[in-house]
Amino acid sequence: MNSPVFRNRAHAGKQLAEALVKYADRDDVIVLGLPRGGVPVAYEVAKKLHVPLDVLVVRKLGVPGYEELAMGAIASGGVQVIHHAVMRAMGIPSAALEAEATVQLKELHRRELAYRGHTGAPEIKGRTVILVDDGIATGSTIRAAVQALRQQHPKQIIIAVPTAAPDSCADLAPIVDDLVALIKPEDFRGVGRWYEDFSQTTDAEVTQLLAKASLLETEPVSSP
Repeated sequence: MNSPVFRNRAHAGKQLAEALVKYADRDDVIVLGLPRGGVPVAYEVAKKLHVPLDVLVVRKLGVPGYEELAMGAIASGGVQVIHHAVMRAMGIPSAALEAEATVQLKELHRRELAYRGHTGAPEIKGRTVILVDDGIATGSTIRAAVQALRQQHPKQIIIAVPTAAPDSCADLAPIVDDLVALIKPEDFRGVGRWYEDFSQTTDAEVTQLLAKASLLETEPVSSP
């Protein structure tokens, strides 16, 4: 399996939704997309399942000079996940971690305001949360998201992604109620490899998709 499987994030979201149909038309279910790239995927899932869509803002803490490599992540609610092994291996001082966390916290708050106009998280107590991203590489971002959600006492947390690294799935599965990944290639080498179009999702696209999802919630569900 060496060629892209998904045309783009919307195509991936439609396929992912098919694997989640048991959660359709349930008033206790909410889909949360991880901005930015997870939101186009999550939109298609929420649309197919006829359930609400919102975002959970999480920011990766990049290693100085190697920003694509995560030394951890932060999420709404003051959650911080640290990859201590990465920090030790790279010789990263705690001051560098604190500096990066300060920068990313500011961006986290900016995005929350941009996407929904406030920094309050959606009400998820007692609900089944389907947490969607466009893929999982190291898993640090989605792990921070799960920890942020646990603080709000949901009934269930389901991670749902089109593609994921097998070892990350093995690490994450014990901390959630279910983990759905359409493909888990042994030769993973990055999320973008499995998409024909993996262009960056913009803040404007995220805002537009959230607005479209809100309109869908007010429409009656049509018969098949």
